[in-house]
Amino acid sequence: MDVNAGIQAIIILAAVGGVLSAWMGWRRIVRGRKLAYFRLRQQQVTRGWRMIWLGLIMAGLSFVFGQYGRPAAYRFFPVTGTASISPTASMTGTITLTPTISLTPENTNTPSVTDTPTITPTPFMPVSVEALFTSVVTPNPASVFSPLQFALAFDENYQPVNPATVFQNPIQRMYGLFSYADMLPGVQWTALWYREGQLVHFETNPWDGSTGGYGYTEWAPSPDQWLAGTYEVQIFVGLDWKVVGRFILEGDPPTLTPTRTLVPSITPSPTRTPSLTPTPSITPSPTLSPTPSRTPSPTHTRRPTPTNSP
Repeated sequence: MDVNAGIQAIIILAAVGGVLSAWMGWRRIVRGRKLAYFRLRQQQVTRGWRMIWLGLIMAGLSFVFGQYGRPAAYRFFPVTGTASISPTASMTGTITLTPTISLTPENTNTPSVTDTPTITPTPFMPVSVEALFTSVVTPNPASVFSPLQFALAFDENYQPVNPATVFQNPIQRMYGLFSYADMLPGVQWTALWYREGQLVHFETNPWDGSTGGYGYTEWAPSPDQWLAGTYEVQIFVGLDWKVVGRFILEGDPPTLTPTRTLVPSITPSPTRTPSLTPTPSITPSPTLSPTPSRTPSPTHTRRPTPTNSP
């Protein structure tokens, strides 16, 4: 309670006490006058008047405190300011320059990533993805998935390495890791990747894992496709939504610079125009040679018989 509140309390108490004392004194005087004995009657009347005077004194004190109580109290209790909590080191400029003309910028820089992520109200399975289902196994409604943890790598136990919710470009691959239980082999499961509410990647396959353990979903596009924004990953078993996770990617993706490939070009050399080939002349056919006649074979000449001369 401060000084002002204390003075007000004294004024109110004095005023109320004075009124009560005067009223009780008046009641004593009235009752005392009805007594039969003189001494008792005098005592009651005397006490009544004392209480009336006490009430008047208290009313006077209430008036005096109301008029002079605060100045007198402030002489003995000077007013001091209440210290306010301020930072230990505050940089306060001595002179503040106010420009006479304020220039309104034409272009306002809008941050590429907002602090409030876009939240899909109710996750649902797109019809185009549902049309790719191949499993006929009925999902187990009791299957559960843990919250997703995002990381750029994981160890041999499928535990994320340096998991986070905010990442910086450039990146090449993102993993969404989770634990699961009560899964049925062969049931259709789907992972949907959204960026700012737009579907950018999905994978849907029959479940080839065990009934419980650890798993992950991944996306590895080219580095220039990792645009800044808020990403959301939704896990479905059949058409039942199980878990959703979000992470923020900041910074501009790298720009792929095309490399120039030198292809040797062949300069065509001038080709001589072929000369005209003369038309061949007609060669006369050879004449038939006469058939040789048969030569008669020579006749045998008989040798002369020798004769003995005498």
